[in-house]
Amino acid sequence: MALFVALAVALHTLESLFPSPTPWFRLGFANILVITALYLYGARAAWTVSLARIGIGSLLLGNLFSPGFLLSLSGGVLATALMTAARKVFGRLIGPVGVSALGALGHVVGQMLVAWLILVRHDGVWRLFPFLLLFALGTGIANGVAADSLLNLLLGHPAFKAVREADGRPARTRGSGRFRHPAPQPESASSSSGEK
Repeated sequence: MALFVALAVALHTLESLFPSPTPWFRLGFANILVITALYLYGARAAWTVSLARIGIGSLLLGNLFSPGFLLSLSGGVLATALMTAARKVFGRLIGPVGVSALGALGHVVGQMLVAWLILVRHDGVWRLFPFLLLFALGTGIANGVAADSLLNLLLGHPAFKAVREADGRPARTRGSGRFRHPAPQPESASSSSGEK
């Protein structure tokens, strides 16, 4: 879990170097680790990674308890709440891409609400809302695809064998990016070996 937190903090800090359409809007790369933790270890792990990423990342960037921190916290809390709720309610019916898209939309809604209540008390700020939602949907889907790929990679590793079995996933076959049941052995081969 410490590794997930460290990677999420690193991505959160790295994101601050990238340009964004608004001062508080980010691409959400750190959310990849939150989704991965959610699918591997559950809701509590997702909350741990999300809140630790926001707190430690803001401390490293020197904006702890600043307006930017409040925006990041509000977006992160609403996003994590939506993602964990969707995972709990829908279970296997919703994958990392759908969970990530929901989280990205929740992040924008949480940030816009706090921005309007604390920073820019003007109705004109809501004109940005449709564009930010569309942008968030795109980044949410992209981050969900990345999280799905990371999950498939990790669950194929022997260290995550217990998690894979608890989730009911079979081992990954060699040369494939997805988990598939092993190919059945030909009956002739098994019968010939039995004869020997």
